[in-house]
Amino acid sequence: MRFLRPAQAIAAWALAAFSGAISQGAALPETRPLEWAEDDLSARLMDGAHRFVERKIAESVGTRGALWARDFSSPENYAKSVEANREHFKTIIGAVDARQPAAMERYGDEANPALVAETARVRIYQVRWPVLDGLWGCGLLAEPKTPPVAHVVLVPDGDQTPEQALAGQAARRLAENGCEVIVPVTISREKLATDDKQLKTSDQTHREWIYRQAFPMGRHVIGYEVQTVMAAVDWFRARNGGAAKIGVCGYGEGGLTAFYAAASDPRIDAALVSGYFGSRQQVWAEPIYRNVWGLLREFGDAELASLILPRLLVIEHSAAPEITGHKGEVHTPELASVRAEVQRIETGSLFEKPDLVVGGPFSEEALAKFAARFGVEKLAPLSSEAPVDRRASFDPAARHRRYFQEMEGHVQRLLRESEHVRDKAFLYQVMPELTDNRWTTVKQLPTHPPEKFIEGAKHFRELFRDEAMGRFDEPLLPPDARTRQVAETDRWTAYDVVLDVWPEVFAWGVLVLPKDLKPGERRPVVVCQHGRNGLPRDTLDGDKTAYNHFAAALAERGFITFAPHNLYRGEDRYRWLDRKANTVKATLFSFILAQHEQILRWLDAQPFVDGSRIAFYGLSYGGETAVRVPPLLEKYCLSICSGDFNQWTRKVASTDEPFSFMRSIEWEMPYWNLGRTFDYAEMAYLMVPRPFMVERGHLDRVGRDEWVAHEYAKVRWLYAQLGLADRTQIEFFQGGHSIRGEGTFDFLHRHLRWPK
Repeated sequence: MRFLRPAQAIAAWALAAFSGAISQGAALPETRPLEWAEDDLSARLMDGAHRFVERKIAESVGTRGALWARDFSSPENYAKSVEANREHFKTIIGAVDARQPAAMERYGDEANPALVAETARVRIYQVRWPVLDGLWGCGLLAEPKTPPVAHVVLVPDGDQTPEQALAGQAARRLAENGCEVIVPVTISREKLATDDKQLKTSDQTHREWIYRQAFPMGRHVIGYEVQTVMAAVDWFRARNGGAAKIGVCGYGEGGLTAFYAAASDPRIDAALVSGYFGSRQQVWAEPIYRNVWGLLREFGDAELASLILPRLLVIEHSAAPEITGHKGEVHTPELASVRAEVQRIETGSLFEKPDLVVGGPFSEEALAKFAARFGVEKLAPLSSEAPVDRRASFDPAARHRRYFQEMEGHVQRLLRESEHVRDKAFLYQVMPELTDNRWTTVKQLPTHPPEKFIEGAKHFRELFRDEAMGRFDEPLLPPDARTRQVAETDRWTAYDVVLDVWPEVFAWGVLVLPKDLKPGERRPVVVCQHGRNGLPRDTLDGDKTAYNHFAAALAERGFITFAPHNLYRGEDRYRWLDRKANTVKATLFSFILAQHEQILRWLDAQPFVDGSRIAFYGLSYGGETAVRVPPLLEKYCLSICSGDFNQWTRKVASTDEPFSFMRSIEWEMPYWNLGRTFDYAEMAYLMVPRPFMVERGHLDRVGRDEWVAHEYAKVRWLYAQLGLADRTQIEFFQGGHSIRGEGTFDFLHRHLRWPK
């Protein structure tokens, strides 16, 4: 059944809007008048949120020091003092998997022999080496004909093949001067070639494709490439022992990889970074595949350089590859900015600042400083004998495709295993006796008291907020409520409400008060949350069919309702907000959680509200909010998720489903490592013992019934084991992506103890 407003209510709404009385409405008692223009509130809120997070990014430079405890008393003590920072850095770039045993395979056939080319000084082989289970590095090995003086990984830019990099002077020059050089394949920045219209609309590069699916698995295209370099280092060390001199260098995207690899792996003796180093304060404006969770909270390039000390680091300020249209851009930074970042590197009185060279890429000066670390006092000039490729039908695109597909395969295996990882990390930890019941043959078993689970879940609630959603460390301001009447029918009156949250950020929503409220009466409240690109008034307006004016319909049943404005409006404007927030270990929901905290505080203080009976009900992105906000804000006594409950990990990261976010324009959807820690079942577990409900239309293309049912079954199972089965429910209906408002309304009446 659809909830249609009575004819007289529609007439009253139209009359109020037509007369202009809405914008001139009176304020609620004990509040100040709201004077901002109604059509400006959403944009004003978005602008303020951007200013707030930009302030947090600016402040991060000064607050990073609290996360470091450098000890400059000796090189050994220094190395120990920064080890925790190094390990954390490897975690946030996803370089966390145990690598395969070291090996190097020279491979080929009659048409494409393993020995690609040979000169009087160097032999060049096509090679591959194991990195992770199912993932092999691949590229070229340039081997000097004399015993090598050093072993170097030279990482090309994302627009270069190993052959192109070796044709340049740097790799050949190093090889001809006695360095054994591996040149690996780098994941390309080219756009995905596809005839799929939806995928084409998502406008993704190869690097973004890996980034999107890896990010929610706690992995990253950057981490995979760093692991590829470190696997090559494993081979150098395994074959040559601990005395082997090892270097890494790279340009552009390869410069990033080389820099991050040297910061991650103390076995690397020297690094040459060309066309990359600089201030990262605008990293949110760089291509999306450079987005690293919480990077600026602890690391700028200066801090990463300090992880390389006292080893050699040569920074070459050269023209960076110009990149546009990659959901971010790359331009060559000003030399003054690079110098300022070098000056920020903390060296104490123990170390020297790294060398800064201007020129290149891979200028004579930069290469000479790099080679000198390995005892090459003077680089011999490049020989006139250029290597000639012996391969008759070699296709570098096929080699890249294998590396790319193996990387995707590794992520997808992590995805398939993730349900078991989450079980072990949460349920098995909190209350292992619950899981024993799954395998029993006894017909009837007693339930478990919920207190132990509730206590154990507190840790996971904090983990979810701090490590998944993110938290801004800034106290809430006093709310200073400003209000105005915006709509009225014969049954209720609606008010815009604006509350201060932080100096730049406020909360805004529409409060709907039934007209039969009696003096001194305290009623339950239902917070009614709109979806993507929505506005609070959409939940009242009968013309917005997806919402079926559920905030108004509930008010006509006697509930107080409050429809907050969430920040996911304005298409990419909110995505860029989320992107900025990621750099300081926050998300869009870091804002939303704080806004809802303030809303709950204010509602609880109102004389007409029963603070113990404040429920949440959201559709679509509002349904996404229903499994992220009420589980963390325990003032919400109940939550209903409509049009969103899903197997979130598959929804976000699966590459073989047509409705996965992997194929959509919604590039903000991946949350760091969420797939390995919290899917929708685990989020719903945090609601225990509070009531939780799912509303699902059979024809809702946000997912599949079997996915929803599978994920919800885990929630239902837990509630049942804790003797709380009557506090959870799912309702399927023959409809689409919309509020139905039948079983959910009954659920609200029952658990909020409000008569129909």
